Amino acid sequence: MSSTETFEYIPNGVCSSKMIFKIDGDTVLDVKVIGGCPGNSLGVSSLCKNQKIDYIIDKLEGIRCGYKTTSCPDQLAKALKSFKQKRDIS
Repeated sequence: MSSTETFEYIPNGVCSSKMIFKIDGDTVLDVKVIGGCPGNSLGVSSLCKNQKIDYIIDKLEGIRCGYKTTSCPDQLAKALKSFKQKRDIS
């Protein structure tokens, strides 16, 4: 039995408007970023496929976009932290 679920996140302070994750246990199977820079969004999404949640958070958390205090990759990490908190994944 698969534990795959869909998780949606509304990012703050960035150009993207929504992030949609397909997650199985502690692994991100797929992520789609709506809005933002198309090439960067596709690239980050591709790099996140089939990766462990903690690995992605470790790599993307704290990345800034120009003068902003956050970025789409940082928001993606925040989304996954939120998912973990809601699901109580250690």
